[in-house]
Amino acid sequence: MAIDLESMSRKELLELRAKIDTALVKAETRERAEARKAAERAVAEFGFSLDEVAPGGKTRGGGKQTVSPPKYRNPQNPEQTWTGRGRKPQWVHDALNRGDDISDLEI
Repeated sequence: MAIDLESMSRKELLELRAKIDTALVKAETRERAEARKAAERAVAEFGFSLDEVAPGGKTRGGGKQTVSPPKYRNPQNPEQTWTGRGRKPQWVHDALNRGDDISDLEI
């Protein structure tokens, strides 16, 4: 399936990027689960559980949380995004101080 990026508007391209970011997060989560199942099957062949071979499981290395997809984008610099969680970036504060509505920044 070929997508003609040249004919798409900036807004359509930004929407596509947001969908791709979300799809990538979901794909990584799915592939991690598949890898864990494969590892569990492999150690089961030797009579062990995955926790016996690799103690700690999901929390090893401090644990990695899933990345939330961006919800807001800086209109002046599309590279800058914010998930809507945590502290607001300065560009969000600047936009709100200019009188922009937060919904204007939504992806």
